Amino acid sequence: MDHGDVLLRFADVSFHYDHRKPILAGANFSVRENAKLTIMGQNGAGKSTIFQLIMRSLKPQEGEIHIKKGATIGIARQVVAHEDLSKTVLEFFAGAFKDKQYDLERHIKRVLDVVHLKAPLEKKINAFSGGQKARLLLAYAIIQEPDILLLDEPTNNLDAAGIDHLTGFLVMYEHTCIVISHDAAFLNSFTQGVLHLDSHTHTVQQYVGDYVDVVAEIEAQIEREQRQNVRMEKDILDRKEKINFFSHKGGKMRKLASKMRDAVAEAEENKVDVRREDKTIPPFTIDAELFPKPLVQITSVTVMKDHKPVKKNVSVTVRRRHRVLITGPNGIGKSSLLEALANGKEKGAVITKGVTVGYYRQDFSGLPMEKTVYQILEDAMEKPNDQMIYATAARFLLPGDKVQTKAIALSEGQKGLLCFARFLLQKPTLLILDEPTNHINFRHIPVIAEALNKYEGGLILVSHDQEFVKAVSVNEELDLGAL
Repeated sequence: MDHGDVLLRFADVSFHYDHRKPILAGANFSVRENAKLTIMGQNGAGKSTIFQLIMRSLKPQEGEIHIKKGATIGIARQVVAHEDLSKTVLEFFAGAFKDKQYDLERHIKRVLDVVHLKAPLEKKINAFSGGQKARLLLAYAIIQEPDILLLDEPTNNLDAAGIDHLTGFLVMYEHTCIVISHDAAFLNSFTQGVLHLDSHTHTVQQYVGDYVDVVAEIEAQIEREQRQNVRMEKDILDRKEKINFFSHKGGKMRKLASKMRDAVAEAEENKVDVRREDKTIPPFTIDAELFPKPLVQITSVTVMKDHKPVKKNVSVTVRRRHRVLITGPNGIGKSSLLEALANGKEKGAVITKGVTVGYYRQDFSGLPMEKTVYQILEDAMEKPNDQMIYATAARFLLPGDKVQTKAIALSEGQKGLLCFARFLLQKPTLLILDEPTNHINFRHIPVIAEALNKYEGGLILVSHDQEFVKAVSVNEELDLGAL
C-alpha cells in the first residue's frame, strides 16, 4: 500500500440515535491517501452511519472527525433525489460540478462505461429502471473524482460484467476509496485493509491486508479471546469458592478472603471484551400450502429494446417446487416484469386463483416503512400470535428492542431479513424475489439458499449473485435479452 498523508481520522468518536443504544463508543481510526478499505460489521452495526458522519450529514456526540483541508468527498447514494428525476442524463451529471464542464459528454461516457451502462444523454432519469438508477448514482460519484470515494453496496445492481468493470476502475483509482459491501470476492480483489465495526463493543478495529485474510484473522482472534476468557472465568470461580470458605472462618482467614475479593474484582475487569463475530441466522423453513394446479402461466412478457417496450411471446409454467431464473442485461425489464407479475398487471401472465404471493422488492418499497417490525409481521399472519412474532423476529436477528422499531429506521440488511421473517409467517404459495441477496450479510446467504431449496412452493427469481443462483438449484432460465 502506498502510505500517503492521513486524509481522514476519527478521534474518540461516539455517536448514538438513542443514548441507550450506542452506535460508536470512542472509535479511533485513520485513513491515508490512496487507501482502499472496506468497512465490515454486522447488519445494523452502523456502517452506513460512519459514511454519514464522514459526509457531515451527522455530527458525533463526542470526539472529533478530522478531514484534510481541501479534500473532496463523493458518495454513491442509494436513491435519486426527487428533484433530479425529471432531469436528463446530461443535466443530472452537470449537477456534479460547481463550474461548467466543456468536455462533460466525454466524462459521462467514461463513467457510464465504468458502471457498464448505456444511457442516451437526452433520456430522463425517471425513465430508467431501479438498477439503472443505481448505476447512474454510482457514476455520479465517480465522475467527480473525489479524494475520498464512499461506496455503499456498489455491486448490488451490477451483473458480472459490471462488477468486473467497477473492480478494474477501483484498482486503478488514484484516490482513497472506502467501501461497504458483502461481496467477499469483489472486496478481496482491490481492498487493502478493513475497518471492523463491532456491534457489541461499538468500537472500530483497523486491519491491514486482503479482505479474506483479515476475516480469517478476526475469527482467529475472537477464538483466542474466548479461550482466554474461559480460562479466566474458571480461575475466578475457583477463587470465589475459596473466598466463600475463608469468609466463614475467623481472624486471618477472613482478612485473606477480603484480599481475594479485590483480586477477583481486578481479574473480572481484566477479562477480554470479546469481539463478536457476525451472527448467522439459523436454518429456517418457509411453509407453503400444497397446490395441485400450476401456480403461474406466462405466455408473453414486455421487454425494453432500444429504450422502448416490446411484447415477446414465451411459454413458462411455474408449478410447486419449480424455480425460474429471469436473466438479461440491466434495463431489459426484469424488475418491471416481477413487479407486474406480483401485482397482477402483466397481461401475458396469469396467477392461478388462490395462490398467495410473497414478493421481495430489491428497493424494499413493498415494506410499509412507517409500521413497526411487530406490525409488519402481525399483518402477515392470519391469526396474530404475539409469542410467534417475537420468536420469528429474533431468529432473523431482530431482537426485542428492534421489534417495536419502525422499518424506516432499520439498516438495509435488517430490512432484507425482515422480508424473509415475513415470508415465514405469511406462508406464500409463490415467491417472487428481486435481488434477494442485496444488502444481506454473506454469512446469511447460504442459509437463505438452503431454505429456498427446501421450499415447496414455486419460485421466480432475479439475482446477479451467481453463487447464490447455483445454490438455489434453478430449474429453468428465461433470458429476456435473448427474446
